[in-house]
Amino acid sequence: MKLLKERILKDGRAAGEGILKVDTFLNHQIDPELMEKIGEEFYEKFKDKKITKILTIEASGIAIAVFVAKAFGVPLVFAKKTLSKNMDGEILSTSVMSYTKGLVYIINVAKKFINKDDNILLIDDFLANGSALLGLAEIVQLGGADLAGAGIVIEKSYQPGRKRAEAAGIDVCSLVEIEEIKEGKVVFKEEN
Repeated sequence: MKLLKERILKDGRAAGEGILKVDTFLNHQIDPELMEKIGEEFYEKFKDKKITKILTIEASGIAIAVFVAKAFGVPLVFAKKTLSKNMDGEILSTSVMSYTKGLVYIINVAKKFINKDDNILLIDDFLANGSALLGLAEIVQLGGADLAGAGIVIEKSYQPGRKRAEAAGIDVCSLVEIEEIKEGKVVFKEEN
């Protein structure tokens, strides 16, 4: 996605080896016009999959997933990293290792939001090691739903996330793939 690459080069910032900060437009401060285009792009890529719900994980994936859900005209469900008193009924849970925080979270979704009639598209801002994606896929499986695929805004292709996801049978579509972040420079993977 050319627009996203341009925005990463203009406003993104390499913060140490392997870390890309996109907090000025994607995952802290949000650019709604860019989000709308991202939602439309994922719609174009998955429109033939008969998506019934979008699933993401709090917090950075939510803003992106809202625009994807809007493009599909379906509900968005997000996995919570903590159980709250307002979650009732059966809960679908699994553990996820956060690459950026170095912590293990138990993610939770109320069972009533994921069921056997659903065909779910996963959405997230980054794909690095793949733990969040695999955790979300497990939630889909626990709910008895079908997994249509995963839409990733930025993939760090030098990390094992895609390989892990594909080994689990997940169809991954990334809008931008980064081959390397080194010495303050972002190198995009060339499209074949």
